[in-house]
Amino acid sequence: MRWDALFNDLESQFTEADRLALDAEINERARAEMVSLELADRLRGVLGCRLTVCLASGESFSGMLVHAGGDALVLNEGQHQTLIPYAAAARYMGLGRFSTTETSSVRRKLGLSHALRSMARDRAVLSVLVGSTSGSARLAGVIDRVGKDYLDLAVVNPGEVRRSHQVSHVATIPFAALAAITSPRTGE
Repeated sequence: MRWDALFNDLESQFTEADRLALDAEINERARAEMVSLELADRLRGVLGCRLTVCLASGESFSGMLVHAGGDALVLNEGQHQTLIPYAAAARYMGLGRFSTTETSSVRRKLGLSHALRSMARDRAVLSVLVGSTSGSARLAGVIDRVGKDYLDLAVVNPGEVRRSHQVSHVATIPFAALAAITSPRTGE
């Protein structure tokens, strides 16, 4: 009987040691995986969920996350959509622990300039928030041109369409200064 207890005790110790070794390996692999995880992957993990994005300028936007690209995200907020460059965000609320990598090589290559060129083609009047930690300014207008790292916005009064006689000025905005771009939602 005593031998049975000894062998059972040894077996329990080896089983516990194996379990601890497996736990340590799982934790190490999780840490290694976390190092390669990008913010966009975390955001893709909550697509279709409600998210709040607080900007460095102090403003915040809340809505359903509908797109998480290479360097910007899109939130649906009621009748509007808001594009927010990752560089403008100070923090996110509502991110879960899940992540999803982008499997499409085409989507991985699409960046902020591609989205802005599409908006320029649509000629829709947008609300552009330009800001930094020292404050922000909101401009209404139509994107006339998109360069590699800037856009030209034909500024009009809110509610007006872009006509040459209604453009008060053209503002050249570096991408680094973009905080958010809000546009009316189109029919879905």
